[in-house]
Amino acid sequence: MPRRNRGHRGRPEPRAATGWARAESAPDGEWLVRTVPGAQAAKVYRCPGCDHEIGAGVPHVVAWPADEAGSVADRRHWHGACWQARARRRPTRRR
Repeated sequence: MPRRNRGHRGRPEPRAATGWARAESAPDGEWLVRTVPGAQAAKVYRCPGCDHEIGAGVPHVVAWPADEAGSVADRRHWHGACWQARARRRPTRRR
């Protein structure tokens, strides 16, 4: 008989407060970053790094300032490469 995976009842997950986000420190500040696999990317977003669309089904990252851990309004969806290159790029013009 297969083994069932059960949650840890009574014990909070260590990353539950940030929704599986990892903390990143960079010259532009402290960030909470979550990787979104393509299978879970159901909507279309606009990347603030390149101002191009991130299509549904495309893996990407979601980042927001660490001091605003619960603020949904400050979350931005980035292409992975754009997120890594944000220190080398100039800000894009919004359409």
